[in-house]
Amino acid sequence: MTSGIVIAGGGLAGAAAGCILAAAGEDVTIIEREAGPSHKICGEFLSAEAQTYLRQLGFDVDKLGGHQISRLRLTRGDESIETKLPFLGLGVSRRALDEAMMHHAAALGAKLLRGRAITNISKGRSVTLADGEVLIPKSLFLATGKHDIRGLRRPSAPETLVGFKMHFDLQPLATMQLKHFISLILFRDGYAGIQLIENDQANLCLLVKRERLRRLGGNWPDLLADLCRECPYLARLLDGATPLLPQPLTIYRVPYGFVHKPTDDENKTIFRLGDQAAVIPSFTGDGMSIALHTARLASAAFLRGATAEDYHRQLASDVSAQIRRASALYRLASHQSTHALFFHMVRFLPKMLNLAASLTRIPERARVATSLSG
Repeated sequence: MTSGIVIAGGGLAGAAAGCILAAAGEDVTIIEREAGPSHKICGEFLSAEAQTYLRQLGFDVDKLGGHQISRLRLTRGDESIETKLPFLGLGVSRRALDEAMMHHAAALGAKLLRGRAITNISKGRSVTLADGEVLIPKSLFLATGKHDIRGLRRPSAPETLVGFKMHFDLQPLATMQLKHFISLILFRDGYAGIQLIENDQANLCLLVKRERLRRLGGNWPDLLADLCRECPYLARLLDGATPLLPQPLTIYRVPYGFVHKPTDDENKTIFRLGDQAAVIPSFTGDGMSIALHTARLASAAFLRGATAEDYHRQLASDVSAQIRRASALYRLASHQSTHALFFHMVRFLPKMLNLAASLTRIPERARVATSLSG
């Protein structure tokens, strides 16, 4: 069946593109595999840039009741360094944000297909759904997040890191200690981030080397207990905490550092968004900003008649340097042989954290140009 614009994925990037294209009068269908609100693996940190993008879409991010974050705490073992962030962040769950954004896109005129999984996207751009229905869109926006679709997979990543996410209800004292902070915790073989989101729930998101997880039998409770033994600060925060998800979300083989470049055998009319276009190490907290930037840039390119290849070339110019710096920072902060050096450098020069935050944001020239072009 022939259709207008199809957006594969109703997450943040896909919903944002749906908002822009529907508001411009385009025939847009967003296909989302989840039938209702769902959790996603994410640090759930909205930077100032991400909040600006959302407000430019006419979306009231404040209505979600997110937790304001103004300070950063870097912890290793039982030592901590604190500094003020160069912007005011917001902790908001992806479950609440993505759902609200899809409804916002629908209010602007986008059609939603919920609970419909895509099983294949051909090089000819036809979209096959799990029930056998085939769509042939006028244009396709690929926004399936960290999950690849058969026919359009990203380069395979080494199976060295495993990501986990869990929400907790903390004890009152721990909640007070985390108020207005995002805490980054360095440990052997990885790192974690913990912060409050709406309703004062805590989101713990971490990356750990698969080998460490294997040594612990692949068991989440044993991994968490092992991390708490290594990091007394984390142990104090989680003492008496109640897990709020039946089990942690987990993911692996994420190609951190990836920036898409169209190949000769790929249909160059497909616009990739979010993690399908570029993947920044989550250590920086700018993933959602990049997702929203891709949505604005791709939608603006389509509306002015530019090709997907033009869009991907511009996106690479906008974010490649940022992602390289973020990848280097991640290696320095997480590698067992260097994270102690990184921590002690920051302890004597706390402003390094502000500099690192600034260097891993989307450049202002790119944000302004995208805003004007939209």
